Amino acid sequence: MRRIIILVAFLVSALFTKADYLLIPMDKLQTDHLKAYGVAYWVLAQGVEVDWLLNYRGGSFAFRYAKSFVDLMLERGVRYEVISDSKYNQILALLASESNNMDAVKLEKAPKIAVYSPKSNQPWDDAVTLVLTYAEIPYDVLYDEEVYRDSLRKYDWLHLHHEDFTGQYGKFYASYHTQAWYKEQVKENEDIAARLGFSKVSKLKLAVAQKIRDFCYNGGFLFAMCSATDSYDIALAAENTDICDVMYDGDPIDPDCQQKLDYNKCFAFHNFTLELNPYVYEYSDIDVTNTRNIPQDMDYFHLFEFSAKWDPVPTMLCQNHENKIKGFMGQTTAFRKSLIKKDVLIMGELKAADEARYIHGNYGRGMWTFYGGHDPEDYQHFVHEPPTDLSLHKNSAGYRLILNNILFPAARKKKQKT
Repeated sequence: MRRIIILVAFLVSALFTKADYLLIPMDKLQTDHLKAYGVAYWVLAQGVEVDWLLNYRGGSFAFRYAKSFVDLMLERGVRYEVISDSKYNQILALLASESNNMDAVKLEKAPKIAVYSPKSNQPWDDAVTLVLTYAEIPYDVLYDEEVYRDSLRKYDWLHLHHEDFTGQYGKFYASYHTQAWYKEQVKENEDIAARLGFSKVSKLKLAVAQKIRDFCYNGGFLFAMCSATDSYDIALAAENTDICDVMYDGDPIDPDCQQKLDYNKCFAFHNFTLELNPYVYEYSDIDVTNTRNIPQDMDYFHLFEFSAKWDPVPTMLCQNHENKIKGFMGQTTAFRKSLIKKDVLIMGELKAADEARYIHGNYGRGMWTFYGGHDPEDYQHFVHEPPTDLSLHKNSAGYRLILNNILFPAARKKKQKT
């Protein structure tokens, strides 16, 4: 009888102390911030909802306990904590308190991700594909033909990186037009343009940019870095003119192209001035790369703090264990604040230089985010340099901003208990 009583007591104790939730802390105690996002994505892909705890320990994740989830985190080196149902309810109550700038957002479904990239090898790396691969988040690669044929309808989230939507091949002509990779890039784009019935690559790129615009308008999420940010807006603004010189499209620039720009077509920028010299490695004065004078050891930008309860979107996009982020350069490094539209939300800036690094806005039923720079852990990445090894940067605050955007489409506002 005594053994039975002990056994019953043990079972009752186990029932009331059982682990109901798994918490992935995202503060400075986390062993691998980047793979933690991959775990959250994988849990969503199994049909299990994930709570994103905004401003709680660096933007932690929580979900129902399962041994398979524990095994995955052990395998990937992600720090986790096992907590009871009652303890988790205490955390939710803390987040719900009006005295705390915190909230819980429910992630419901793993977003389907597309990366816009050419099929040929590129002499540089894309920070987003690097981090998607490292975090083990699946994605599909699309390029002009797929986008033009409306394949974006299958996806929730699209990434653009080191792309030139103006049809000027990145304005690499002066330095690289004799290089094999440059010639291959030109041929690939000209072949696609001809196959799709366009007389010029610039016209193809405009059509693709407009397809991406429609994707966003209809509810898609767009994330762009480096030259894909300003060149995208410039292409839209130049819809009714020719800004490409003879070496790019076989005929000269429209001499009145600056006056014919339509800034109303742009997502983020207005009143910018084009750089029309084809030998200058720059598109316009949107980018500050050639005019900034900031030593590397002083190159940081700061994230703004938003209200988790009233402004959940920018709060999600800024979740981090650091609010001071190391700067990094790119073909487009940062955005001149005076040329950013008034309705655009600036989420990260270097105030002393009057430049924005991380901006966000709405378009139709969708949203977009532009992030200046090329690689958050490679200050000045050059052509043909080896890719960044993210196993050496597991806790990168700069890369976390990319991953915030990847999980964002899965979110809806969590209803608070009454």
